[in-house]
Amino acid sequence: MKLIMTDRPVDLSFLKDEAVKYIDLSSLRIANCVGCFGCWTKTPGKCVIRDDATWVYPCIAASDTVLYVSRLCYGGYDSVMKTMLERAIPVQQAFIRIYKGETHHVQRAVMPKKATILAYGDISSEEKELFRKLVARNAANMNFESYEVRFTTEVMLNDVVKEIVERWEKY
Repeated sequence: MKLIMTDRPVDLSFLKDEAVKYIDLSSLRIANCVGCFGCWTKTPGKCVIRDDATWVYPCIAASDTVLYVSRLCYGGYDSVMKTMLERAIPVQQAFIRIYKGETHHVQRAVMPKKATILAYGDISSEEKELFRKLVARNAANMNFESYEVRFTTEVMLNDVVKEIVERWEKY
């Protein structure tokens, strides 16, 4: 499955592939993770908070190609994207493994992913560098087999999304 997850609505009127799942996080009710680890101990693989995140994180786990679109805020994801990525912890197990010389959680049926992370806004070079480092760390934890980080302005956002998704159709 291919997944487009955004922090705001984007124009996908060009989309021909019905197998692409589009999730506009700004239209959903997603609470903050409370750090209870119930998804590891009480209800393994399922968050104890009952809101829209409970159907989003399985989509993240099942996807093999992802496009995450987020405004860049202080070198990180915008709040709604950050909140959802934090709430996706049920796709990992409490168990630890050594991966490329580092400790990482064991994934719970998570597909390896080709990922594109598209950050938009008025972005300084320092923020870009911080964000690249953040995504590199996320890539190790989120089962990305490959990833790219792209930056754009808000004005050009829909055009860049279209370019990325049309590239998907070629592979």
